[in-house]
Amino acid sequence: MFKGAETMSPGVERLAVRQAVPSPAKLDALAQDILALKRKLNAVILAHNYQVAEIQDVADIVGDSLGLAQYAARTDADVIVFCGVHFMAETAKILNPGKLVVLPDRDAGCSLEESCPAEKLAALQATNPNFYTVTYINCSAAVKALSDVICTSGNAVKIVNHAPKDRDLLFVPDENLGGWVQEQTGRPMTLWKGNCYVHVEWTHAAITRIRQQYPDAPIVAHPECPKAVRMLADEVCSTEKMVTWCRATAARSIIIATEAGMLHRLRRECPDKIFIPAPTDRCACNECRFMKLNTLEKLHDCMVNLAPRIELPPEILQRARRPIERMLEISALPQ
Repeated sequence: MFKGAETMSPGVERLAVRQAVPSPAKLDALAQDILALKRKLNAVILAHNYQVAEIQDVADIVGDSLGLAQYAARTDADVIVFCGVHFMAETAKILNPGKLVVLPDRDAGCSLEESCPAEKLAALQATNPNFYTVTYINCSAAVKALSDVICTSGNAVKIVNHAPKDRDLLFVPDENLGGWVQEQTGRPMTLWKGNCYVHVEWTHAAITRIRQQYPDAPIVAHPECPKAVRMLADEVCSTEKMVTWCRATAARSIIIATEAGMLHRLRRECPDKIFIPAPTDRCACNECRFMKLNTLEKLHDCMVNLAPRIELPPEILQRARRPIERMLEISALPQ
């Protein structure tokens, strides 16, 4: 495995844990103002499954990275308001270079993105001209521009299965997702040593304890979790697949090992089920401090000011678009 950078960003430690939530009356007033601004601007609000509940409730689309990218590729809105982390808003801009793309907080980053600087990826690629680079969407636009194809956790297996058989696969930047894809496909890959600082908090011991507490509850885990956790899970899947899996299972109680924002959507879409957040060794649930930088107040302000805006150099926009389009093309193919 190639070690690209420290997998835990120093910035993660500096972020505030969770900002105070305004009163229900103020939240309702903000939500009404946001809906009015959306109509005025001909805007669409896209929100990742890990966003706070108040943002999910005003969004037009709540989904995973694949679903949001697919929607961004076909929207006719003039303004795309992306409630997620920075690389997600960049993806929307790459697919819509002529549209205005804003996000609530410019500092909403990602430990995976920071673990893979473009210049270090380029240096590794130079060591093997036969590398075919499969890149998880959790990366910068500059890294996407160096990639052959992008993937998400929801389509990574399909993307790798469609990769050229005569090429040496390089998977960046999540080594846990890459390891899981290797298990599913049997394709050997060079794995970049990066991870999501949230998902690596779950441990075999913590998951074993919660399973003992709820012996009849199946465990659903995200593939960014370490292998020791994935081995204990009854289902390993993307956040979008979690919704369909939980809806279909006969189990009434389900343990969820992914970022805690996912619980709001699951409870909304599967109201007859009980969802138990998988604890870590340090806390009863697990939140991404980056995702939680976005608040309803910041969403409102970014729509009023049309800032912070996502701007990218033309050459990056052009080069990064093709691997994303290749992903969307492969995703649309029959299984």
